[in-house]
Amino acid sequence: MDIFLQQLANGLTIGSMFALIALGYTMVYGVMKLINFAHGDLVAASAFVGLFIFTNLFGSGTSIFIAIAVFLLTAVVIAICGVFLERVAYRPLRTAPRLSAVVSALGASMVIQNGIMLLWGPQLKIFPDLIPQVYWDLGGVVISLIQVLIMAFSLILMIALYIFIEKTKMGTAIRASSIDQDAARLMGINVNNIIVTIFVIGTSLGAVGGLFIGLYYKGITFNMGWQYGLNAFIAAIIGGIGNIPGAMLGGMLLGLFNAFIAGYVSSTWADAFTFTLLIVILIFRPTGILGERVAEKV
Repeated sequence: MDIFLQQLANGLTIGSMFALIALGYTMVYGVMKLINFAHGDLVAASAFVGLFIFTNLFGSGTSIFIAIAVFLLTAVVIAICGVFLERVAYRPLRTAPRLSAVVSALGASMVIQNGIMLLWGPQLKIFPDLIPQVYWDLGGVVISLIQVLIMAFSLILMIALYIFIEKTKMGTAIRASSIDQDAARLMGINVNNIIVTIFVIGTSLGAVGGLFIGLYYKGITFNMGWQYGLNAFIAAIIGGIGNIPGAMLGGMLLGLFNAFIAGYVSSTWADAFTFTLLIVILIFRPTGILGERVAEKV
């Protein structure tokens, strides 16, 4: 039972990070019908940007206030990078065949990944402890302060995003643009601004996920965006890509699945079992678990 509860806590932590990153994929796809393959590398870049900001602005120290400052500054920087990526790599190809945009996304992914390697080197970097190391032993289940903050803060962000999309005027415009961009323009919606907005939100959430990865695993590498981006993409597909609740659900399910496979089988087989799970779900639910409920809705 202790192993089960420990892996449950680990799975919810990992799933929270997957869900945050998956939201970036699902928001862009919901409006643009584009898979932003560079999203995972922006997530990796956020960890290095956070490391740079902490080292150069704060130097040392662990506190919630320093962590909040690093998170906010990193989110702003990565959001700017996301807007630049949309303007340079995607907007010129908006009317081109979809394959052209996919190739552009893959090219942007390689540029970002190699840019990280040139700036920070190919070696593993140790991510600093922005938050004090505190652990609780709850009947044999060890939970850290970082895990609690990751789960709580991720849940708050996901609920806030859902309310924003469903209850605000901007959210209504985003949902309208996801259904029919031409009709949205006729209704006076600036679709370009909507697309910029989803890139700002998606990359900011991805930046938070990237910093959480650094805090939780301690080590970051220039090519880690591919691994975490792929898992988040799978999570988005499992939940129903283009569907915000689906991305949340898919991320949590995939995190729990990976944790239990690592705990009861072997972490070596985690990727194989992950793709097996994806295949099984797509056989029975081709649009994902929640895909049919809001098939054309962000």
